[in-house]
Amino acid sequence: MVTERRAVAALRVFLVLLFGILVLFQTMSLPGQFAHMAKESPEDAYLRWPLTAITVFWVLCVQVVIVATWKLLSMVKKDRIFSQPALAWVDAIVWAIAAAWVVLLGVFLYVGFRADDPGAPLVLFLLLIGVAVIGLLMVVMRALLRQATTLRTDMEAVI
Repeated sequence: MVTERRAVAALRVFLVLLFGILVLFQTMSLPGQFAHMAKESPEDAYLRWPLTAITVFWVLCVQVVIVATWKLLSMVKKDRIFSQPALAWVDAIVWAIAAAWVVLLGVFLYVGFRADDPGAPLVLFLLLIGVAVIGLLMVVMRALLRQATTLRTDMEAVI
């Protein structure tokens, strides 16, 4: 289908752009931002390395999702999406989201118990719920892919 090919091609372009921007953030922007924060607010300087590590980890999780999505797109293009290897790539996405969520939960609890203003905890809570929804959606999508793979395998066995 022409629309599907165009969508896959466009998605690949945006995935490459997103991955490149994330590498830039991971190597320059985030470490530089937290170094600047430590300089400007010496009382918060102890947070420089934990915040750098956490945010770089989150970017890494997104990069895992991008790579897995790229691999799944390749499988779609070759009409091999309904296979066991596809499930492994979806598992990689689910585990990356789960890892990011666990770290986000820790940040939420840390900030929530120390905050004197509800703004930051509410934003973190919103992110926590949003990432949970995305993760659970991927679990459901994995179940659908597994069912479709089983059906296709059964159909091929009959034919």
